Amino acid sequence: NCLSCLIMRPDDANIMGNVHGGIILKMIEEAGCIVSTRHCNTQDGDRCLALLVRVEKTEFLSPVFIGEVVHITAEITYTSKHSLEVQVIVMAENILTGGKRLASKAALWYVPCSLQNVSNIMEVPSIQYVSAEQEEEGRKRYEAQKIERMETKARVEEVMPPLPNSEPHTVGFSQSSLIHLVGPLDCILHDYVHGGVTMKLMDEVAGIVAARHCNTNIVTASVDAINFHRKIKKGCVVTVTGRLTFVSNRSMELEVLVDAASLVEKEMKKYRAVSAFFTFISLDKDNMPLPVPPLKIKGEEEQRRFEEGNARYLQAKAKRLADNRQQ
Repeated sequence: NCLSCLIMRPDDANIMGNVHGGIILKMIEEAGCIVSTRHCNTQDGDRCLALLVRVEKTEFLSPVFIGEVVHITAEITYTSKHSLEVQVIVMAENILTGGKRLASKAALWYVPCSLQNVSNIMEVPSIQYVSAEQEEEGRKRYEAQKIERMETKARVEEVMPPLPNSEPHTVGFSQSSLIHLVGPLDCILHDYVHGGVTMKLMDEVAGIVAARHCNTNIVTASVDAINFHRKIKKGCVVTVTGRLTFVSNRSMELEVLVDAASLVEKEMKKYRAVSAFFTFISLDKDNMPLPVPPLKIKGEEEQRRFEEGNARYLQAKAKRLADNRQQ
């Protein structure tokens, strides 16, 4: 297990005092990286570093505010031959009252890469399960995420620039991009980018898109699976683009895509590195949900993405209702 805590400062939050979802995502990934790297180095042979390949749906269950202490617990819950699942829980503590609440939870998948050759994926030491049922449930999650990762990789598409003078509440009006040169502070050993750094950039762009659409205070509600298709190295220029795909009465789904290209290796062309769907909600001054302006659809591609987003929204809603009944 890995346990850590950190007090939230003003530079971790937006102007309304809500801690950025990207800060929480970065802390979650760091905890996952620590516990998985420690575990994979308990065996003999080459030393290794666990690299993030996928983040399952991350739920932001309660906002975190400046001055609160965030407690993060990470636990390995399944191992396959070459990968491991880490489940992370984030608790927020009001240190004035002592009250604690569940803020976020996520599941992450890592693969151990040799420090001698980062392209060499090493074997993962197995863990002891409480029961055969626990192991079987983990195996099912492993098979499901492996299939979904391949499906996501197959549907990579280009991002078209928005039209000039786009009408408010259209996809083009709020679409935003951030360009970032990967430097030493962004990287881990072997000069590869921290998964948490990338997720923080993705959340920043998604937040800009959501704020432009609503013109209100917005917060991250959840993040659908984040898929890391290829590694990003120091010296790359990354372009992080966010665009609205679907809007319901109370939430917004945004697709966030990360493309990378090397500044120094001329033969390396631009490639899709990471992709994910973020869900944001709009809040009033008392942090209560506000209605979201409808999204104006332009063209067949936007209509297709809207319908796909609606299907994901209905599926997630049905799952929440089923979970509530089960509880």
